[in-house]
Amino acid sequence: MIYWFTGQPGHGKTTLGAELYSHLNTYNEKTIIIDGDYLRNIFKNVNYGKEGRIENIKRAQVIAKFLHHQGYYVIVTLVSPYKDIRNEFKIEMQNNLVEIYVHTNLKRGREDYFVSDYEPPIDNYIDIDTTESETNCFYKLITQLTSYGNFPRYSRSKA
Repeated sequence: MIYWFTGQPGHGKTTLGAELYSHLNTYNEKTIIIDGDYLRNIFKNVNYGKEGRIENIKRAQVIAKFLHHQGYYVIVTLVSPYKDIRNEFKIEMQNNLVEIYVHTNLKRGREDYFVSDYEPPIDNYIDIDTTESETNCFYKLITQLTSYGNFPRYSRSKA
């Protein structure tokens, strides 16, 4: 499964992705995170214009798809502001991708990095408002992933 976190900078994508990573690892699941900032550093992509963002999104999609086919749970934490590109990838990956829209109305000091043409998802996504506490947000995420049927269910003996 690919868990694709999208939202403006500073809204909690990386934090929730890291919590999901830790949760899956408690069950010894093969899990990896693809973070937008790390990906930009690896590929030396300092272009924050539309072309640079599209390049970063496409790279993340190729890597996520490859790792998914290798049997990993893939967690992607990326602004990925363009819904058409996200939707194309959801269609390609069929039921193997869950889009998670992370947002808040709180000021967190990353507002200078906001993407003015960010397009929130319209359908087939999980909505997480990180204005609430981290614990509540993570609980809501796990609950919704489980109800979507796109999350591993564990017996008590495995925990």
